[in-house]
Amino acid sequence: MSAPMNAPRGFTMVSMLFILVALAAMGAALASLSQRQQLGSAGELAAAKAYQAALAGLEWGSHQILPGTARPGCFGTKSFGLPDQLAGYTVTVTCTRTPGAGTVKDGDNDLAFYVLLATACNIPAGGACPNAAINQPAYAERQLTRTLAK
Repeated sequence: MSAPMNAPRGFTMVSMLFILVALAAMGAALASLSQRQQLGSAGELAAAKAYQAALAGLEWGSHQILPGTARPGCFGTKSFGLPDQLAGYTVTVTCTRTPGAGTVKDGDNDLAFYVLLATACNIPAGGACPNAAINQPAYAERQLTRTLAK
């Protein structure tokens, strides 16, 4: 027995095609969301490492200046790479001495102030941070400052 001529045909194929297109769109949206979440997590980790690298630079600079060390004091600008968990990060530390001796007194002591500026990044320019020419989403940079009196 054959179907009558006016019976609907192909309705199942149209609904299946609609379901396949809807599932493909949902799959693409989920893949895009997953990729964005992964990039966000990687960016947060890179930013946290850059912060720790800048903090390490401040600690190094403080050690160069504080009393009890056989260091010369203010060192100008120094850039260096970091080891271990911070490998791949470079920190540039700049020291500025202000004001001159005899300007500020604490009792009988002349005080000098040292301003340390530490800039850490994961893609340095010419071995130093910051890298103003970079335009990559993986670039992370942090800048910290500290003032010491000696």
